Amino acid sequence: MQIPNSQRLRFELMNRTHAELLFELDQDPEVMRFINGGKPSTRQEVESKYLPRMESYTTPEKGWGIWGAWKLKPEEFIGWILVRPMHYFDEARNDDDLELGWRFKKSAWGRGYATEAAKTVMESLELNGVRQFSALAEEENEASINVMKKLGMKYLKTALHKDPLGDAEVVYYSRKV
Repeated sequence: MQIPNSQRLRFELMNRTHAELLFELDQDPEVMRFINGGKPSTRQEVESKYLPRMESYTTPEKGWGIWGAWKLKPEEFIGWILVRPMHYFDEARNDDDLELGWRFKKSAWGRGYATEAAKTVMESLELNGVRQFSALAEEENEASINVMKKLGMKYLKTALHKDPLGDAEVVYYSRKV
């Protein structure tokens, strides 16, 4: 599966060759604030944790994985959109409900890139038959919650999200097509 260019962005399914871009993105404490409290990732963490984790759910024909987002002009990597089944890492895994997530460089914040990228990815997945999308965020992460709302997602609940990298209390939003 391919994701077509949006008005300002191009997309590429990320893999091990993108390790340096993933590492660089995670170096800004503000970018990492709602991920792990603001701690930059180490190269070792990217290699030993995050790349194997990404590879475990990457399924190109279904559009699952991390879609890198590059500005078209000037060409520049600015972040990514995550696509994987909801609750992928626990017993409640649901392949019919895809989790969307995003992480963007601070220089891209407030310009609509996350919404544009997530919307483009959603539309491509809808053409592949996906009928439900969900997202989660810490309750204080107003910027991500605003993206969820702009994508047409509605609040479902506040609950504990279980993850091998650490559990967290989050808000869940979802949209059925």
